[in-house]
Amino acid sequence: MANARCVDSSDPTTLTAARVLPHYEGLAEARIQPIPSGLINQTFLISTAERRVVLQRVSPIFPPGIHDNIEAVTARLAAAGMVTPLIVRARDGRLWVELETGAGVWRVMTFVDGASFDAVESPAQAHAAGALIARFHRTLDDLPHTFANVRKGAHDTPRHIERLRAAVAKHGAHRLFAQVAPLASEILAAADTLPALPSLEDRVCHGDPKFNNVRFLGTTPAAREQALCLIDLDTVGPSKLSFELGDAWRSWCNRNGEDAPVAALDLEIFRASVEGYREALARGFTSDEQRALLLAVEWISLELAARFAADALDESYFGWDPGRFAARGEHNLIRARGQWSLHRAFVDARDLRARILSS
Repeated sequence: MANARCVDSSDPTTLTAARVLPHYEGLAEARIQPIPSGLINQTFLISTAERRVVLQRVSPIFPPGIHDNIEAVTARLAAAGMVTPLIVRARDGRLWVELETGAGVWRVMTFVDGASFDAVESPAQAHAAGALIARFHRTLDDLPHTFANVRKGAHDTPRHIERLRAAVAKHGAHRLFAQVAPLASEILAAADTLPALPSLEDRVCHGDPKFNNVRFLGTTPAAREQALCLIDLDTVGPSKLSFELGDAWRSWCNRNGEDAPVAALDLEIFRASVEGYREALARGFTSDEQRALLLAVEWISLELAARFAADALDESYFGWDPGRFAARGEHNLIRARGQWSLHRAFVDARDLRARILSS
């Protein structure tokens, strides 16, 4: 029965999701399928005979006001002919539904068919993703919207370095202290030698350009190299191009991912994504942009190494995989080592990356 609601009665979050659906036109008897992806929002695919949409329980780290930002951005993208998920308004016209205290804030967005990938599979795929991000930036450059509830200090490297210093001073008796302390000393010493970043003007950015937030046409060889849109738009808002692309390259260019102690830097992925972005931008980078883009990935990889190392001792922030690690600290120590390895690889490749950015 296409319209019969399918609910896993053993999952309290799915039961709560079923209570949200009557707030939306035509969804009261829709089928509910949990999507086990994403680390922040809980996501469900909602299906009727006529359509599919995405229902999300929004993490409390995001205030409901972010939905005004998302609507402004997606409306501009759609008006420009770009593919994008759009917010579906509830019966009362609101952009989200808020149940009773403790049940959360929920939203419905249109479903964009296609595929997402946890890691870059080819330079051609990186080229397509870089070009998509450039089109996203160009389309939003003159957006007449005042962004509210945006994250402050997401890439405040000095603050994260000081937090690592404080964690080392506080946790001398921690079971992992003997392993974390030497790594922390290397990270802190490297922070003192980071070259200064040129100051760039803010522009509207995605804010979390990890690779699985890029939606591709499909999984066949041709379709997986056609980037459709960016998803998970909670973090859209003003930021620096250097932070946007630096964060993308930090995650896209490491073949070994965040859960390996030694990074594998793929400079062909870097080259392809730079070329894709620059071609879609339809101009070269300014000298300040080149310098900022060259150095930002070093700042961000070191920053994340510091954050993981601090949480290896604090054990209070990052999620962890209990199937692979004894505790949060052990998982974060591996992550810290991996990001430190990646930072050193980026530093070693600085001259080559500079030539790629300037070509």
